[in-house]
Amino acid sequence: MCGIVGIVGSTPVNQSIYDALTVLQHRGQDAAGIVTTYNGNFKQRKANGLVKDVFETKHMQRLKGNSGIGHVRYPTAGSSSAAEAQPFYVNSPWGISLAHNGNLTNAKDLRAALVKSRRHINTTSDSELLLNTLAAELGKTKTDHLSPDDIFHAIAEVHKQISGAYAVTALIIDHGLIAFRDPDGIRPLVLGSRQTDEGDIEYIVASESVGLDTIGFRFLRDVEPGEAVYITENRKLFTQQCAEKTSLTPCIFEYVYFARPDSTLNGISVYEARLEMGRKLGAKIKREWSDLEIDAVIPIPETSNDIALEISVELGLPYRQGFVKNRYIGRTFIMPGQTQRRKSVRRKLNPISAEFKGKNVLLVDDSIVRGTTSEQIIEMVREAGAKKVYLASAAPEVRHPNVYGIDMPTPEELIAHGRNAEQISDCIGTDKLIFQDLQDLKDAVGKQNPAIKEFECSVFDGKYVTPGINKEYFDYLASLRSEDAKKVQTQKEEIANLEMYNES
Repeated sequence: MCGIVGIVGSTPVNQSIYDALTVLQHRGQDAAGIVTTYNGNFKQRKANGLVKDVFETKHMQRLKGNSGIGHVRYPTAGSSSAAEAQPFYVNSPWGISLAHNGNLTNAKDLRAALVKSRRHINTTSDSELLLNTLAAELGKTKTDHLSPDDIFHAIAEVHKQISGAYAVTALIIDHGLIAFRDPDGIRPLVLGSRQTDEGDIEYIVASESVGLDTIGFRFLRDVEPGEAVYITENRKLFTQQCAEKTSLTPCIFEYVYFARPDSTLNGISVYEARLEMGRKLGAKIKREWSDLEIDAVIPIPETSNDIALEISVELGLPYRQGFVKNRYIGRTFIMPGQTQRRKSVRRKLNPISAEFKGKNVLLVDDSIVRGTTSEQIIEMVREAGAKKVYLASAAPEVRHPNVYGIDMPTPEELIAHGRNAEQISDCIGTDKLIFQDLQDLKDAVGKQNPAIKEFECSVFDGKYVTPGINKEYFDYLASLRSEDAKKVQTQKEEIANLEMYNES
């Protein structure tokens, strides 16, 4: 999962892109990058690290221009090397820079086709494959300047060649900004505008509506599945449906975990969706755990806070904040490497002993993936003196890998793989464990937008929206996503970068 933003303004956009990336930081903490256009050239800064650390004053001063795109990276397939930080760039045709959120599921075949057509691929990132596919299609246009129809035709051809989940924004030198979304609407993308004091209209695209609100843009609408947006350097807006077949099947995990609660995606308030998850789960606990004596409902911060509050209301039990969170530690779920995730949990959360000592507590979490965090939190709570520790998950059991841009790797690395709730409970050390039912989760999220008939729920039910997701693909994905594979790839790229540095 990554965060993207693109702005076309009447004045320099570097600060607005920076500010938008800071509020999208929750979508990726591995790397950050910004590219702007100025006098027919790209200005770029990207590196590993948080937004606040990657961009210094000297970098911001160099990022001149009234059009730009930004990216925060969370690695899935590939490595965490700085070489794979986005946006990516190709110099032909015209010069294109691209940022991508999602994952292409036909990357292996796409890479082979691009290499055969003599396009050079420099990284293991599927985003670079997407960029080169787009560049190849734009290169087929026999004009010196692209029209909106030329651009939309190229994007339509890209849709035919790639498969998976993708929300994309890109800059084309001397033209403007383009953005488009996968035909199934798996990954989110929103469009907004603002009027300057001089009366100029500026436009923005971003992964979440919160990326608009905080920098003074007004939310216009979601970009439709398969739709493309083209905003010229003169800030003229063009849109067109570019996919032959579309369906709105958004990733349900955006609402469970990834998106900020103050965002609205696909007509659904993330905050309201989480409240409804709590109501549904509270009703299930009331039905199935009526015999348990629970002294307090305590969220594992922060995503589950609103969920736990509604559970406490449903059960008529006290709601307590039992953990103090160190806000200077990143989100453990999206940290690269299992070792790093393990080390960070105890530095991230510290229990308030008074809320646990001698009590039976119901902990609430948004989901349980590898079980690493849950196990350590249960240990901390018992050390703090809890008598009984129950755990409720706002999401069902995560049993299947995610192939659309979330780092849920091979089934063997998922704690729910091959285990029932009782066995999972034994593994992480709870006295009792309960999961949200999948239908209840769908109903909770979909309540605000009845037009959505189905969600992308493959991590729970193993049903994948796009074709070609089979054993061969999973074997290929495992070779890219395993911790060992990522470590080896990162080492190779670091050595290659060092050799290039020494030669220069």
